[in-house]
Amino acid sequence: MALLEKLTDPSALESVNASIGLLDDNDSVAVAQAASEGIARLEAVRFRALAQLNRHREGSGGVTQEVAFALSLVDNHAGAMVAAADALTSRLPHTLNLMDQGKVSGFGAMKVAAATAWLSDENAQAADALLEDRLAGRNSDQIRKAANHAAITVDREGADKRAEHYREGRRLTVRQGETGVASIEVEDGPAEKVNAAYLRIDREAKKLKTGDETRTLDQLRADVALDLLLGGQGGTSERAEVFLYMDLFTYLGLNDDPAEMAGHGHLPAALARHIATGPNTVLRRIITDPLSGQVLDLGRDRYRPTAGVGEFVRVRDRECRRPGCGRPAQTCDLDHSVPWQFGGATNAGDLIDLCRRDHRLKDEPGWIYRLASDGTLTVTTPTGQSYDSTPPPLHPPRAQPAPAEEPPPF
Repeated sequence: MALLEKLTDPSALESVNASIGLLDDNDSVAVAQAASEGIARLEAVRFRALAQLNRHREGSGGVTQEVAFALSLVDNHAGAMVAAADALTSRLPHTLNLMDQGKVSGFGAMKVAAATAWLSDENAQAADALLEDRLAGRNSDQIRKAANHAAITVDREGADKRAEHYREGRRLTVRQGETGVASIEVEDGPAEKVNAAYLRIDREAKKLKTGDETRTLDQLRADVALDLLLGGQGGTSERAEVFLYMDLFTYLGLNDDPAEMAGHGHLPAALARHIATGPNTVLRRIITDPLSGQVLDLGRDRYRPTAGVGEFVRVRDRECRRPGCGRPAQTCDLDHSVPWQFGGATNAGDLIDLCRRDHRLKDEPGWIYRLASDGTLTVTTPTGQSYDSTPPPLHPPRAQPAPAEEPPPF
């Protein structure tokens, strides 16, 4: 439509803004999308300008301060932008090209630059090439996970050393806030322990959320965490479990394919093996389709039994199934993709994991959720736009072996 074309002409912005009040829902979304694409293109221009400034100054530390002043940024963010600009214009040409096409935002591009910063130039370019078809239409958290996976894939040995280095840097920090409040944070803690700790806190908080409880879930989580730190029980003491997905050959040390932790992202193979063989680990048998990598079944040998269907769905989905949401499946609700009252069945073919927010969104007027036989969830918004979410395979699909030749007849 003509209004979208005006977005590329700065002199027409005044008339565009005056016309916003006349848009229907579909056009409002379309204009917002077009504006975001235009912003991404302008951000690519800004990155090139910052990279040029940095080259002129030969990487001088004063560049960060000048950018901070000129763009009204804090020093840390200005430094990250300068580093990203240098990487995008030298090591990450495919990501910069996606910005030129309006398919990746500046914030998303900075996630790629940060995830690949530790790589050599050659490996960074290889990771950038892997990401060319994996970034468009993804939010910043999805981009971060994809970029980390690509970085681990191209330099597995370096990823192991980097993970070990970061885990050695764990620390506890306290930040004093406004009158009467403060924050405590475990920085760079082991991912498996941090995720397990959060899951336990979340579970205990939800148990306390009874009909007469006035505190919100966020308040309850904070209260439970502080109670546990101060020696209390925080609720019923119970073992917490995180989902670690790894190929059998990786577990056995026969290859070094990255593993994945639900809600966190990809892990180097050596670290995944360390977690999987730790003293508090529950070993599970997860069977995958050798051609697609999707979950087919999971073993029953574990420390306590649970409902089979619900457990299968959570292992299969890993995270909330709404496209772009990364909440771990253990904190989500099991919901029918087809509402129960309209014929939905309580089985793995109809159940999906949705976090509480997205569970409620599904019931809003105009939102349509359809689950295909291959596990692909299609979410259609009230404006008619559709987005897909498919449970990621546990390993890349593998080629089917050629059938053995039959011996010649006698």
